[in-house]
Amino acid sequence: MRRLLRSPLLAAVTASALVCLVVVVLRAAGALQGLELAVYDWHIRLRPAPTPKLSPVALVTITEPDIQALGTWPIPDAVLAQVLEKVMAAGAQSIGLDVYRDVPVPPGHDELNAALKKHARVIAPMMLAEGPRPGVAPPAVLKGTERIGFTDVVVDPGGTVRRGLLLMDDGRNVFYSLPFRVTLGYLRAQGIAPQSDPDHPAHLKLGRTTLPPFEPNDGGYVRADAGGYQFLLDYRDPANSFPSITLGRLLKDDFDPALLANKIVFIGVTADSVKDSFYTPHSEAFGERHAMYGVELHAHMANQLVRAAMDGDAPVAVIGDVNEGLWILLWALAGGLVALAARAAWRFALGVGAGLGALTLGVHALFLNGWWFPLVPPALAWVGAAALVEAYASGRERRERAQLMGLFSSFMSAELAEFLWKEREQFASGGRPRPQRLPATIFFADVMNFTTVSESLEPQTLMDWFYEFMDTSTPLVSEHHGVILRFLGDAIMAAFGPPIPRKSEDEIRQDAVNAVSCALAIQQRIIELNRRHAARGWPLVSMRIGVLSGTVTGGSIGTAKRFEYNVHGDTVNTASRLETFDKEHFDPDPFNAPCRILVGEPTLQLVGEAFRTEFVGEFQLKGKKKTLRIYRVLDRKADAPAAQ
Repeated sequence: MRRLLRSPLLAAVTASALVCLVVVVLRAAGALQGLELAVYDWHIRLRPAPTPKLSPVALVTITEPDIQALGTWPIPDAVLAQVLEKVMAAGAQSIGLDVYRDVPVPPGHDELNAALKKHARVIAPMMLAEGPRPGVAPPAVLKGTERIGFTDVVVDPGGTVRRGLLLMDDGRNVFYSLPFRVTLGYLRAQGIAPQSDPDHPAHLKLGRTTLPPFEPNDGGYVRADAGGYQFLLDYRDPANSFPSITLGRLLKDDFDPALLANKIVFIGVTADSVKDSFYTPHSEAFGERHAMYGVELHAHMANQLVRAAMDGDAPVAVIGDVNEGLWILLWALAGGLVALAARAAWRFALGVGAGLGALTLGVHALFLNGWWFPLVPPALAWVGAAALVEAYASGRERRERAQLMGLFSSFMSAELAEFLWKEREQFASGGRPRPQRLPATIFFADVMNFTTVSESLEPQTLMDWFYEFMDTSTPLVSEHHGVILRFLGDAIMAAFGPPIPRKSEDEIRQDAVNAVSCALAIQQRIIELNRRHAARGWPLVSMRIGVLSGTVTGGSIGTAKRFEYNVHGDTVNTASRLETFDKEHFDPDPFNAPCRILVGEPTLQLVGEAFRTEFVGEFQLKGKKKTLRIYRVLDRKADAPAAQ
């Protein structure tokens, strides 16, 4: 497993799947239900208002001023009977009475009973008994008839109504809701009756639309009470979209009968003193909650059922548990891959933000087209997977950077080390350089007579002498954009060019110029050092330096726990031989020319006329079959370009 996770892609997929599993568990535990239901409300509130059209539903409202004018509550039976007569006279097609009459409210009880018997289009209310709650009985005169509907509503945690009820049963009897009964009366006049769906016999079909029953885990719900036959309310009709007439105006005949003719008419209370109101998705507005009266809620349910039957407006569809899991996994994988590809904090932030925006807009667009896709779980999966993969990638990058910088940064300029990291894709994989052939200028430098000097000094003095020389000279390599690859006792091996692949002849020439310039700079630094050594009575320093340009093979050697970067090839071996060439016959001048700087002809051809040189000769170096033309570098020409 550890080896598999070394693959960034596989690690990202694994991390994304783990985040998906966590989110699915949270979803199944119900921890995200509240947020997802809030998103459902948000979808409803942001939905564009529909094209205005004549509503099939109207209201007769009993307002607070109406109650004050009557001087009593509940309103007397005689007044209620008069209201029913006037609504029927106006031509209402189906009437839903949302005022309980389980007990007489005199005067006028006989008149109300007569009106209820006479007008078959009137549906009276009741409330179902539940547990210790006894419920409210319908008017006795209608008991046993089909002209009764219950007014119970399904209230979600938090007090919001998002579902409507069509039917309930107690194991023996089936009860119809008031909005459903009233709607059926209206649709009957249009030639529409409820029936079973041919493909799903347990589903109710109403006109052009099948209404699948609500299930406990539909949409954002988790183990919700799905008792009875429920459906999701879409609230497509804006608030106050139903024409209404107050009780006072109705009794005074101060209204246009056309407002009620051939319509569903609900009669109910809209007075704050009578507690009959509910919260809906439209209730949350500008930080305040505005409740909807029960009679309006029934109107919304009835109007949605009419739209479903006559216009084909189906309730919001859901995608099911399996598809929801795949939906969450898709966004988790996408978030992980985006984080893996980001490679920079600003790209990560931009990618995650853009993904959240696309998810939000996409889910809302799907809702506008009739689908409730979860938003909160995939959003958490997207962000969680992106964060986890980013943490993994950042940790892996830190380890690779530490490995890479451990190979180079100690003996390389900070600018070059940073450039190496930024351009690591060119030459590194998994924090280790890829083997590759590279143009390079190789630099060998060795202190002369180090063995003799070490025998003449005390250990502490010897180390002080040696460290002062090293501290003085080695920084010059990085200053000239070279890389110290190895310390060989008192000798130094450096490369100019590697590990960065050179892409042009100008870059290759500049590496050669930098290497030779570095050698001259070391010589000048040793001259200054020798003056201090002479004043202390310490041995003087002199060096042999060999510089050769050519092609090398670069890469890392060692184990996973300990490895280093190095270059190999004939150019390296020849440069080493060049440094030791004829070493017995070099007589240094400690205060003017303490270093013998030899370059091969390939290097001289690259540096051109930048330096003053003298031809030493053409020789066959030790272990080599071919001869090499050798030159000694004396100084930089006054008009020559400097190292870069």
